[in-house]
Amino acid sequence: MDGELKQRLLSRFRWIDPGEWCDHLLTDRSGWWRDPVLLDALGPALAALAPEPPTVVVAPATSGFLLGPLVARSLGVGFVEAYRDLSGAELADELITRSSGLGHDGRPVVLGVRARHLSPGDRVLVVDDWIETGAQLAALVEIVAASGARYLGAAVIVDGAQPDVRNRLCVRGLVREAELDDHHYT
Repeated sequence: MDGELKQRLLSRFRWIDPGEWCDHLLTDRSGWWRDPVLLDALGPALAALAPEPPTVVVAPATSGFLLGPLVARSLGVGFVEAYRDLSGAELADELITRSSGLGHDGRPVVLGVRARHLSPGDRVLVVDDWIETGAQLAALVEIVAASGARYLGAAVIVDGAQPDVRNRLCVRGLVREAELDDHHYT
């Protein structure tokens, strides 16, 4: 990966200590979205992590709805949204849904994709800003399989997954979470 891009990602990221009410640091990725150079570079950089050319990019809410189209446009393919926490969602469409373990926040992960947007001939690249437990990605892998499409792997900005999760889910990242640990506490 381009050293300048990596340095921009690291320098525009912050860990936030919210105070006594919280027992962990929070991430602030807003600097990434504010930087037009990063926005221009992220699509091609994440697209370059694809192990082979996809026919579609799938990405989960919320940051994935920004990154997915950037990557899809760079690859010249379409984008499909993966919705989270569907209990309150009113999507007037047939969905393929899956639940897979607990996410980084300790809550069960439930994702859904419009069934009409994935087909057996598709090769799917999943894109997101961060992977940690892999629960969300595992649910997406199951959704892709249920549609008959083929999962190629995942391209993420920050890879915080354990090696077994990274290998099992074919994750490639621009930076490792450990690289962020030395940057910007507020």
